[in-house]
Amino acid sequence: MAKWLSDMVLESSTVCLEPMEASHADALVAAASDGALWELWFTSVPSPETIKKYMEQALAAKEDGTAMPFVVMDKASGKVIGSTRYCNLAPHHRRLEIGYTWYSKSFQRTSVNSECKLLLLGHAFEALDAIAVEFRTHSENKASRAAIARLGARQDGILRQHMILPDGSIRDTVVFSIIREEWGHVKANLLQKMKKHREI
Repeated sequence: MAKWLSDMVLESSTVCLEPMEASHADALVAAASDGALWELWFTSVPSPETIKKYMEQALAAKEDGTAMPFVVMDKASGKVIGSTRYCNLAPHHRRLEIGYTWYSKSFQRTSVNSECKLLLLGHAFEALDAIAVEFRTHSENKASRAAIARLGARQDGILRQHMILPDGSIRDTVVFSIIREEWGHVKANLLQKMKKHREI
């Protein structure tokens, strides 16, 4: 697994994805404070109370080769504005998932998500030679489902009663994917979205 995916920095003209480190804890809490994102029950965004566990789990997954967590940096300000990661790595099948994605409220509905997805998908398909990239979300997270569909991902199905969440509720998980043959169209779509944002 380590040979398939190792530390990397992915960047565009406006954002930079850097490997998550323990030293990013305070910056991540500050980013999540923009909108008090941890109050959204269907997401896993760190709060001052949960950041320690959040970091431990993310870095443990990196250590055992099942994930590569990133912090999202706004290049103009130099500030951390969110997080995302490659997860559920399956190198023998050349599949992975992009998940655990969130952004400060003031950077939502901007070009940031399109730019991050372009970087992550581009690296997955063009550098790692992945054959499929998955996205998963809570069935009740309508905004996330719509955003994933707008990328050009196709819904594969719903894993019913898939997870028991920390509050005891049971989550149905919606699974989407983009396969290698679809990447060209998805890439063009993302580039067009970014162009529109720059023209606004």
